[in-house]
Amino acid sequence: MQTKNEALAEFLNRTPKSKEFSTAAKHVMPGGVTANIKAFDPYPIIMGQGAGAYLYDIDGNKYVDYLLSYGALMLGHGHSAVTHAIQSQMEDNGTFLFGTPHRLEVEMANKIMQHYPSMEKIRYTNSGTEATLLAIRMAHAYTGKHKIAKFEGHYHGGYDQVLLSVNPPIDNAGPAAEPSSVIESKGVDPYHQEHTIVLPFNNLDAAAEILRKKKDDIAAVILEPIQSGFIPAEQAFMEGLRKVTEELGILLIFDEVKTGFRIGLGGAQAAYGITPDLTTLGKVIGGGFPVGIVGGKQDVLMTSAPTSNSDVFDSSQSKTSQAKNVLFHSGTYNGHPTILAAGLATIHVLEQEMDHVLVTTRQLKKGISELFAKHGISMQTIGLGSIFNVVITDKEKIQNHREFQQANFSMRKQLDFLLLNEGIYTKPLNRYSLSTVHGEKEVQDTLAAYEQALSKLN
Repeated sequence: MQTKNEALAEFLNRTPKSKEFSTAAKHVMPGGVTANIKAFDPYPIIMGQGAGAYLYDIDGNKYVDYLLSYGALMLGHGHSAVTHAIQSQMEDNGTFLFGTPHRLEVEMANKIMQHYPSMEKIRYTNSGTEATLLAIRMAHAYTGKHKIAKFEGHYHGGYDQVLLSVNPPIDNAGPAAEPSSVIESKGVDPYHQEHTIVLPFNNLDAAAEILRKKKDDIAAVILEPIQSGFIPAEQAFMEGLRKVTEELGILLIFDEVKTGFRIGLGGAQAAYGITPDLTTLGKVIGGGFPVGIVGGKQDVLMTSAPTSNSDVFDSSQSKTSQAKNVLFHSGTYNGHPTILAAGLATIHVLEQEMDHVLVTTRQLKKGISELFAKHGISMQTIGLGSIFNVVITDKEKIQNHREFQQANFSMRKQLDFLLLNEGIYTKPLNRYSLSTVHGEKEVQDTLAAYEQALSKLN
């Protein structure tokens, strides 16, 4: 066995340049990072190269990468199809950016709509966060109502309206059947606690009761069909939620930024057989570049269509009067041609290789579960498609944020550092994602690393 301190000491010994770099980074960036999610104690590993299923840090250590940029790299690092698509776009078009409409916008839209028939029209954004923000604005515009409902434990981006009850402490989260709206960040206006209603995930009766009470105020319910990318909704819950939102005139938004093209080519909505009113996508569809999409029912999407007033500001009308008739959505980089080329290339590869990713994921999950059982440790590999999480727990089933919080995070964190020392990378306590370039060798190497790590675990 190896103590936590011994595992940490080995980590420090293997990554001195990462430590040095992290210290220097703090002089120019708050906390040494440009996104809080990239940080972990004692310091994040600084990567220098990526290739296929692997990352290489600046100390020369090699890792099988299961973070994959939080699931974005469905084809792994530096895939030739994406590289070729980017180079061809720039050479053929002669520019990185038109700032005008272009053919790839329509080509990509048709491909997305082929796999997501719920999308009758789409709009491009620059990230999944922007996509959820736009979807909510469309819901407000379409319904004329100005509150939303989200689920406890679900993340939809880092802006005020949804940065509530994402990871609330249980002792401050209110009753399980009627969660409190808990602010997750300094700087969030308490106004949003009154205008963002928090619902209990996988509890249809309680969620429906809240929605019925507040139906006249709620424009939309937004949710991750699979919480955090790995805790699935129950089928009956999804069917019931779709029914009650239709009954009450509330739009249903599926945030598939994590699950789009990772659960399957049609995302979670295809797996559940549920048609949402709006869907948001991101991550995978950019092939490693920033992009987002909002798609859904034509009537809802048409709230964003340009009008004679929004094409240009007419001097005969005040901006105030025009604003009443226009849902504002714009962005110079929306539908960026280089990114859409990368995204199309990614989808074309997935159309041929998705089954391989799903089979490989099942193989890895099965092997990990068997090793834990061999070592007498209760756990579950929770997730669907090409995403899962290793949850050390005695519970038979994890259905929501509160049940997940009862897992043994201390043991999982120790395991993650042991695995880092064995060359298996994900950020400690994070989920696993696989790609088309993870294969038999990576699975066997990972299982061998797990055997070593579990034998040292105490």
